[in-house]
Amino acid sequence: MATPRNQQVSLEDTPYYHCVSRCVRHAFLCGDDDITGTSYEHRRGWVETRLLFLAGVFSIDICAYAVMSNHLHVVLHIDSKKVEKWTTREVLQRWHKLHKGTNLTQQYLRGEPLSDGTLALVEDSADAYRQRLTDISWFMKELNEPIARRANIEDECTGHFWEGRFKSQALLDEAALIACMAYVDLNPVRAKVSETPETSDFTSIKKRVTSVELCQPKALFPFVGDSQQGAHFGLPFKLKDYLELVDMTGRIIRADKRGAIDASLLPILQRLQISSDNWLCIAIEFEKRTSSLVGQEHSIEQYCRFHHRHRKPNLQSVKLLA
Repeated sequence: MATPRNQQVSLEDTPYYHCVSRCVRHAFLCGDDDITGTSYEHRRGWVETRLLFLAGVFSIDICAYAVMSNHLHVVLHIDSKKVEKWTTREVLQRWHKLHKGTNLTQQYLRGEPLSDGTLALVEDSADAYRQRLTDISWFMKELNEPIARRANIEDECTGHFWEGRFKSQALLDEAALIACMAYVDLNPVRAKVSETPETSDFTSIKKRVTSVELCQPKALFPFVGDSQQGAHFGLPFKLKDYLELVDMTGRIIRADKRGAIDASLLPILQRLQISSDNWLCIAIEFEKRTSSLVGQEHSIEQYCRFHHRHRKPNLQSVKLLA
């Protein structure tokens, strides 16, 4: 039996989650259908545009993403502190970018006078919207449903476009986070769709590379370095180190570029104490090697103890992060 989503997401343990949505039937999210000759490549733009739009609405940051032919990956950071600072008006304005809200919330935003009783109802609505704006289930719903509707109209069909339930993995520590992000950014290279990470269209790595000379893209969660003090405001790695890590890993997993990683060239692996051999394995086979909880052994032990979980995930896989 699948674990309920509200039991998979625990902000006390981690704000980082890896989500995967896959298409059903012989459905193409993007790519080319060899049987009919139809190209669906334009749908990648639909997904990327919607994804980056939602990052400006939700109190959820995008760390990494990759739009593939029949599925998409996204690594999310839930910012529960930022949403608490939003006023009722700001919460309603953000939610109204997605839905009409209620007559009362519309009247409130227009500045119409409301009685104390109706103001209380508006506040109740804002509280509900505030919770939704930090909920990854709502985020994925707002991402997937509009894409499904557009695709079904274009395909002239009805029914499910996505699998009913997206996959979610909790990334419990920095080692799990960096491994998952690299795995997501390297999806097109691993699938032989692109030769290098920087030429992988509709991925976060390309968006970061094309923006790196000027500044980090505002739509993505920024890299802030190793400081724990800045961890709430960005990814706890240096952008330069991450780009070097992904570039070198991408070169190695290509069939015509076999080689070995020199750990001395990769400060991130040194700091996280991940061996070079283990890194290659986890970066290439992250989904196969991990479960709904991903982290180093001590992180998973602590999570299971705190949540009174007696059945632990396969610890052979987490040893790859050591």
